[in-house]
Amino acid sequence: MSQKSQIRKDLPSLIGKGYGQFWRSTNFYRVVKGSRGSKKSKTTALNFIVRLLKYDWANLLVVRRYSNTNKQSTYTDFKWACNQLGVMHLFKFNESLPEITVKATGQKILFRGLDDELKITSITVDVGILCWAWFEEAYQIENEAKFSTVVESIRGSLNVPDFFKQITVTFNPWSERHWLKRVFFDEDTRRADTLALTTTYKVNEWLDKVDIERYEDLYLTNPRRARIVCDGEWGVAEGLVFDNFEVVDFNIEQTIQRINETTAGLDFGFTHDPTALVCSVVDLENKKIWIYQEHYQRGMLTDDIVRMLKEKELSKSQLTADSAEKRLITEIRSKGISGIVASYKGKGSIMQGIQFLQGFKIYIHPSCENTIEEFNTYTFEQDKEGNWLNKPIDKNNHIIDALRYSMERYHIKQKSTQERLKNAAYYFK
Repeated sequence: MSQKSQIRKDLPSLIGKGYGQFWRSTNFYRVVKGSRGSKKSKTTALNFIVRLLKYDWANLLVVRRYSNTNKQSTYTDFKWACNQLGVMHLFKFNESLPEITVKATGQKILFRGLDDELKITSITVDVGILCWAWFEEAYQIENEAKFSTVVESIRGSLNVPDFFKQITVTFNPWSERHWLKRVFFDEDTRRADTLALTTTYKVNEWLDKVDIERYEDLYLTNPRRARIVCDGEWGVAEGLVFDNFEVVDFNIEQTIQRINETTAGLDFGFTHDPTALVCSVVDLENKKIWIYQEHYQRGMLTDDIVRMLKEKELSKSQLTADSAEKRLITEIRSKGISGIVASYKGKGSIMQGIQFLQGFKIYIHPSCENTIEEFNTYTFEQDKEGNWLNKPIDKNNHIIDALRYSMERYHIKQKSTQERLKNAAYYFK
């Protein structure tokens, strides 16, 4: 008797609409690009738990670009799925690895990162066969070769009538230039035996009114970003402010040692906007920037910001912050962040900073997820006739603003640090 018979839930009611074809698919490639809130990750986790209990020969490999992100995302999704299905007692959860085991059979859910994809190819299991893989947030995988290396580890066969191998891929489609579009969605180049779907927040019955209103408001405030975030469609390259960037998995420590010139910028937010930090290596001679670290969080108080900066070892680094918050800058400095100074804001300073950045080749480390998103959605405004204007839309640009601030010292005549702090000090009077 299949362990699936121990599930006492009405699956159609639990899962909801929009994923019937996905749920039943046995195509070798099962690919879903979707908007935020389209329940693709939760549905995938539910599907795999049900399948593992049904097929006692199956094992699953869950892959994200970085191994340390699995525990906070996919591993937690599987625990949620087990609770929803009422089958927690059938699984053993190893938090430290992490790893999940079906108690009755020894089947495994293994979690790995593409930090070193070659190590994944040697993975073996004790029971059955490693026949399924799930690539979550696959947009972070910067090239097809890394993906294919892992796919090749899903090999072998079993002489059972219902056996099938499958690669599941889920992601948000930030740019039409990404290899995922060519490999799975373009008719002329897509891989054989592929089911490719697009889902949106509209198939998620469990979003509340506030969530839905936030998505719908985006259609009015930033239609370009709504195309991706709400409709699950590819981000279009036309009209981008920056076309001089590339996502590259460079060695951070070696790059810092080789260039030996780093800079950092900080843009403040709180309720609706995040506090955004970006750190870069700058090669002025060859006009290259390597963005290697970010922070992106709402609701940060002064002490939270200070703690974050100290954890990232930026206490004495050159750090340029949003000058609209001079009191906050002075408070942060008083708490031990000695290198922080206020940015310059004046007529034309935004375009001046953007044009300076456009003169560089910009490399973004794949770990900087919010930076990648902003660079792929930061566009110029259009007039009523659809002509592009030389004015960026002031939306979803917090990292980019921080990057502009961080680069000011290379192209704007600087006042001394004492002068800049003196200008801020009167806020305490």
